[in-house]
Amino acid sequence: MWSPLPFLAIILLLPFSCDTLEPFSAGLAVGGGMVLSALWSSREVVVCQFRECCGAPWLRPNVTKLEESLAENVFGQHLVTSLVTRSIRAHLRKAEPKKALVMSFHGWTGAGKNFVAKFVAESLYKEGMASKHVHLFISTLHFPHMEMADIYKLRVQDWIRGNVTKCETSLFIFDEIDKMPEGMIDGIKPFIDHHQSVEGQNFRKSIFIFLSNTGGRDITKETLKFWTEGKKREDITYRDLEMLVNKGAFNELGGLHRSAVIDSSLIDVYVPFLPLERQHVRMCVEQEARLRNITMQEEQIKVVVDSLSYWPQDTQLFSTTGCKRVANKMDLYQEEVEEGEAEELVL
Repeated sequence: MWSPLPFLAIILLLPFSCDTLEPFSAGLAVGGGMVLSALWSSREVVVCQFRECCGAPWLRPNVTKLEESLAENVFGQHLVTSLVTRSIRAHLRKAEPKKALVMSFHGWTGAGKNFVAKFVAESLYKEGMASKHVHLFISTLHFPHMEMADIYKLRVQDWIRGNVTKCETSLFIFDEIDKMPEGMIDGIKPFIDHHQSVEGQNFRKSIFIFLSNTGGRDITKETLKFWTEGKKREDITYRDLEMLVNKGAFNELGGLHRSAVIDSSLIDVYVPFLPLERQHVRMCVEQEARLRNITMQEEQIKVVVDSLSYWPQDTQLFSTTGCKRVANKMDLYQEEVEEGEAEELVL
């Protein structure tokens, strides 16, 4: 690939002084250097029209799009919608944030944690989760061995350092953080603390998202308590759950257990995901049917909803897997429908 830098170096290293260089030659040398420099800058602009760069049109924060995506696709999570959109908006509004934004998502499996992280990525980057500025770590895949915690810590530090150097507005997602080797997450502490720069690099524009099942038990108990007392689910406030989630994340065994990240108050917002009720599972089924362009009758929807497992035993109020298994159940439903239609054709 052509570069003007060698020519600029030659010009700068030529053995002459300004006193002996005639005005015309001096002007030509300086002018040539300016032209080459301008061409090099223009090259970046042109390349970024075709290849992803850390800037427009690839980096395009859109909180309104995030709000719309959450409203259309995430059910029964009024706290999530409010906390995530407000946190992202506040962070992006600052030209120079005081620290990186750190959000920790907590709740039962299937409540929508990965779903929301995906929508955050899509609201920030044109390529969404496929963007080279979005980095997903899955603990059971990337950090499977507890005894290698120190090695993993150094690897993650190198990865974050290298990628933020390329793009300050990077997104790092740590999934299954409750299954991460204990103490490993503290390796990112320098990058999310209140530092102007670390090793000359600004990490304050980055966003970190932790996904965890820790605290899910306490969130579910509190939600059940509200229901038992006849209160509306939507009346649950962040204040009702914040300390429960904080204590659960710090004390439960897992990646955040007694971590310096929590102890130093570096997590900006704990986002509680409430357990999903039958009505929310039904909404997931209807959404999945629309995406597949399937028309379902009331009885058919009920069959899919009832095929999932619910808790507690007496009330069967909450889905034990949220909406996580809805797609799988819909696959089975489709197979049965198609087999039935095939039998009718044979008959």
